[in-house]
Amino acid sequence: MDSAKVPSRADQQLIDHAREHGFAVTGKQLSGWRRNGLLPANAHGGGLGRGQGSTSQPVAASFALVLGLARLSGRGKRPRDVALFLFGEGLPVPETTVRAAFQAAVDTVCLPGGAESGQDVDGQLDAVDSFISHGGQAAVLVPARARRVDEQIVAFFESAGVPWPPTDLAQWDENPAAERMTPQGAALFAADALLTGSAPLPLIATLLRGMTPSLEVNPIASLVETTVRDVPDSPVLGPDDSMAMLTGDVRPTLHELAGTASLEDLDAAWRAARDVRAWALDLCARAEGELAAQAPGDATTEWWISRQMPAGLALLDELRTREERATGTALSALGLLLQREQLAEIDRMQPGCQWGLALTQGFLPPPTCTFLALPSTASVSL
Repeated sequence: MDSAKVPSRADQQLIDHAREHGFAVTGKQLSGWRRNGLLPANAHGGGLGRGQGSTSQPVAASFALVLGLARLSGRGKRPRDVALFLFGEGLPVPETTVRAAFQAAVDTVCLPGGAESGQDVDGQLDAVDSFISHGGQAAVLVPARARRVDEQIVAFFESAGVPWPPTDLAQWDENPAAERMTPQGAALFAADALLTGSAPLPLIATLLRGMTPSLEVNPIASLVETTVRDVPDSPVLGPDDSMAMLTGDVRPTLHELAGTASLEDLDAAWRAARDVRAWALDLCARAEGELAAQAPGDATTEWWISRQMPAGLALLDELRTREERATGTALSALGLLLQREQLAEIDRMQPGCQWGLALTQGFLPPPTCTFLALPSTASVSL
């Protein structure tokens, strides 16, 4: 037998521990996990004496990690994804590996159409526009599953002889004929926001209208459109009517955040991101169930309200993917952390913001409200 392949006594402890819990682990796997930063090295002990070498022991964290690694690792599984999922489960993944995995998620964000060749912002946006114009994939504004729920709501009320949306909503929309963002426009909007760190309020309103094609009126989009008029000379609005807390490409900021945020904040943000996905999938399933039973109720109401508000962005985003992806959850987590920092900065620049609005039903996903810890006593006026 090749002695090089015989596990050390310390590794044999981990192998035995895995076997006791129903997993078959080899010394080769342990070595591979260590090379990828997923498993700590064994701690060196004292010498055995008389030229017999030295002892070593697994560090305490290794026993829990080896079970998680045996369960989640496998052919085709990227180490950074495994690291993120283990971290999300509260397992003691080495800190450097966790931060590198979050940063690797940021590094996956790229623009379509070869727009990463050192051009200025306009050049990169032109490349994206050209890519889309020549048949490249544009943004999917409303996934098929969400569209079906919307259509079922309309069909139910029409069959009952009830106009939908309610006619009295029209009085709350000052510009029902406003432009609606197209999938092509949404792709350019996303690219511009990524490269500049800003999003003009008029374009956000256009996006909200484009996300709800079944609604002839959209009071929330109208509210966004009239914000500049109703809050003139706001210190948090830039020359293009955007809340620009960043300058330039967002990715370096997210990359830095992954390297500097506390592990506690990263963990809380990861859990919030997963909770948002669970909320979205559960809400959709409950609304589908109510509509299938021809009995719209609380879920259908929450769905319809959320679809018009910023919560709808998260709702549709989660419905675009069938399975959770570690990279997507990591990016959502970093986005929540950045959002929390920006809201704190806005509150500093303009005290007395009406944060209570964000706590109204459907405005934000409930897990997002919890994570952002918005003041619940703020006044609201619409």
